[in-house]
Amino acid sequence: PAEEAGAAVAAESSTGTWTTVWTDGLTSLDRYKGRCYHIEAVIGEENQYICYVAYPLDLFEEGSVTNMFTSIVGNVFGFKALRALRLEDLRIPPAYSKTFQGPPHGIQVERDKLNKYGRPLLGCTIKPKLGLSAKNYGRAVYECLRGGLDFTKDDENVNSQPFMRWRDRFLFCAEAIYKSQSETGEIKGHYLNATAATCEEMIKRAVFARELGAPIVMHDYLTGGFTANTSLAHYCRDNGLLLHIHRAMHAVIDRQKNHGMHFRVL
Repeated sequence: PAEEAGAAVAAESSTGTWTTVWTDGLTSLDRYKGRCYHIEAVIGEENQYICYVAYPLDLFEEGSVTNMFTSIVGNVFGFKALRALRLEDLRIPPAYSKTFQGPPHGIQVERDKLNKYGRPLLGCTIKPKLGLSAKNYGRAVYECLRGGLDFTKDDENVNSQPFMRWRDRFLFCAEAIYKSQSETGEIKGHYLNATAATCEEMIKRAVFARELGAPIVMHDYLTGGFTANTSLAHYCRDNGLLLHIHRAMHAVIDRQKNHGMHFRVL
């Protein structure tokens, strides 16, 4: 029954487990358990329901996207009692959302940095995304910016491979930015992908980008992880860098219509 399924999801993603344990008596389960408070059938679909589940705020660590998603979608999607489960939307009350920094900067700051107003910003991704040497990559960046684009960007899997190490790429891209700026009289930018194997290395690359005077860095926030992305967002806000996030891996999570998570939540 839909009621049992909704209640099971609420329990599994909060205080419940597969059996009763004696430690349940050591806390107030009524205070901490999730609650399925409304159920409606999906029109035109058999045995599909939309369940609305609410959780007490005390279940979540302040300012932690990682903890929030671990609680809400971390374990319950493997729940064998359900044929499929999809998180369609997520509403966060102001009392909790205010504990998050959010994006370091918005579109207005990007326009201010690039000095571009009254029209869309025009940019492109450098192709082929893999295989170019750092020097040729920088040449492509220069040609694009000199030709009239406002910015260029790295693609999601341009990190630090044998054919193009990150430091060389950053240097040649910075040279392309400054050269195109001097020739056009316009402010230019390039989204330098700072995604790395560790958080420490990622911040190291962001620091180097800032030292070069680059206005924008980029991060693959799903493959890099929510914790790494939050750390980079804090660094960017503290140091005046724009942060562009790439959604690489999103379709693994959001493509199926009856299981996973809607992209608006991601």
